[in-house]
Amino acid sequence: MRLDGRELVNFSSNDYLGLAWHPEVRAAYGEGGGAGSARLISGNRPAHDLLEAALAEKLGRPVLLFSSGYHANLALLGTVPEAGDVVVSDALNHASIIDGLRLSKARRVVLPHDHPSQIPADARLVVVEGLYSMDGDTPDLCRWTGDHWLAVDEAHALGALGPQGRGVAAMQGVEPDFMVGTLGKALGVAGAFVAGPAALRELLISQGRAFIYTTGMPEPVALAALVALRLADDERRERLAQNARRLRQGLQQVGARVLGAHHVVPIVTRERTMAAAARLLKEGIYAPGIRFPTVPQGQERVRFTVCSEHSPEQVDRCIDAVATALR
Repeated sequence: MRLDGRELVNFSSNDYLGLAWHPEVRAAYGEGGGAGSARLISGNRPAHDLLEAALAEKLGRPVLLFSSGYHANLALLGTVPEAGDVVVSDALNHASIIDGLRLSKARRVVLPHDHPSQIPADARLVVVEGLYSMDGDTPDLCRWTGDHWLAVDEAHALGALGPQGRGVAAMQGVEPDFMVGTLGKALGVAGAFVAGPAALRELLISQGRAFIYTTGMPEPVALAALVALRLADDERRERLAQNARRLRQGLQQVGARVLGAHHVVPIVTRERTMAAAARLLKEGIYAPGIRFPTVPQGQERVRFTVCSEHSPEQVDRCIDAVATALR
């Protein structure tokens, strides 16, 4: 990437499989146009149907497209819970989950991060993420299941983790009742979807305000996502995993406090965060510092995100730059 005329190695993008700039994905944007309307009026296009069918085949359950992950969580969580329901949310859940639950009339219970033992007995719905974007950890989803619905947001895992890139739940052998996935991270495009029972799809079509009152996804985006789905293969996922292991091991060897697992690689730098990020930039590595209120005070960090297309030399360059910054 280029910033202010300088060539930098980008370690902050969610383009985990390097598909955002893939020639075939970019070429797909040359077809079609804007939907022009909400899908329930006149904005439904064959590209939407093709993409939903491809995702449903991959995931083994019906799918409904949304313009963004934010829209998907607003629709799902603002529609499914009813007045009187108890809904449980992990404390580190994304803002879109928090806001979606706020739109519902249910009673909300926020648990400390990854503490499923505290789920109330009367919980109707529990919402967690498959891979947490600021801590890089994956909860044991088996511990979050029970006599309640389970919704898993796989935004940072879809395409990158699990069999056929189906996410953390599939990797752990858990089938959540509801799943949210995004197309703008590992697939490198834009938009999102909700997957679940056929009745859920019909409910969101008829009552999900973030679907009903939003212009349909532009055709070029849907067509590009179809290409990205085909290109997101095991070979790319293996290269991503190798790069993540190389970076994690190297950062640990230079004394960094590394959190989580997989391709989201945060290091806790506390009061040195912005100075460390500035030094990394000077060394040609782009990885901005993450501060309060995005993360708790005292947990400030530099977060690295790995791409399958990073070369071993670029990963090693990042490790060397961190060693310099920590000194």
